Amino acid sequence: MKEEKEENKRRGPEMKKEKGKEREAARKVRGSCGVVGMVFPEASEEVVLKLKEGDIIPVPSGAVSWWYNDGDSELVIVFLGETSKAYVPGEFTYFLLTGTQGILGGFSTEFNSRAYNISNEEAKKLAKSQTGVLLIKLPEGQKMPHPCKNSTDKLVYNIDAALPDIHVQNAGLLTALTAKKFPFLGEVGLSATLVKMDAKYAADSSVQVIYVAKGSGRIQVVGINGERALDTKVKAGHLYVVPRFFVASTIADGEGLEYFSLLTATQ
Repeated sequence: MKEEKEENKRRGPEMKKEKGKEREAARKVRGSCGVVGMVFPEASEEVVLKLKEGDIIPVPSGAVSWWYNDGDSELVIVFLGETSKAYVPGEFTYFLLTGTQGILGGFSTEFNSRAYNISNEEAKKLAKSQTGVLLIKLPEGQKMPHPCKNSTDKLVYNIDAALPDIHVQNAGLLTALTAKKFPFLGEVGLSATLVKMDAKYAADSSVQVIYVAKGSGRIQVVGINGERALDTKVKAGHLYVVPRFFVASTIADGEGLEYFSLLTATQ
């Protein structure tokens, strides 16, 4: 399992990358703005989607995507996924198309111009004009594609707005997201869980990777031999892993606790 966080604080940063063989899902955890563009494997057209806080969007292997902060406020997107089949197990494998580490920059101008049927000058611009890596400040006036409206329901699921599967008054709620509710998430072989805990409420869980989105609390993890493997404080931005067959219990602090978890199973 692997977690990465992209945090764009000013208008304009953009990322373009191709996914390797990992299974991954992105969740927008903070910000009133955000747009993603994606070309899925074997697709001929790009899909552009507007993201809301709480949105989950799976990123299949081989997909090409860019993520854009189209506003003036901070944008935080968390990527969680399974990386056992990555080029380097335990790390996401990104194939950047352009920029200083881009794949196109490794080919000669002649090859790029003939492959894309463009002039040599256009080929140089395509491969070399972008100087940044991952986070890029776009020039003022740069036009970006407008979001599509037709594909949103099939490709994005807002877990914050979903009805919880378990809701205990004055305690908290749990929302489980599987292929039954969101088929696209099942296609990449993942499922997800959102837990919101009121202050001083405790709950058991057996998830695999957990990202703390809001609040703070204390986590204890116990192994199958009854020994405590972890006893620590957690707060917003922390990530922790509960291995298979281990059991975790969490107690929220006075401000409450909200965390999002991802499992490498579809159910």
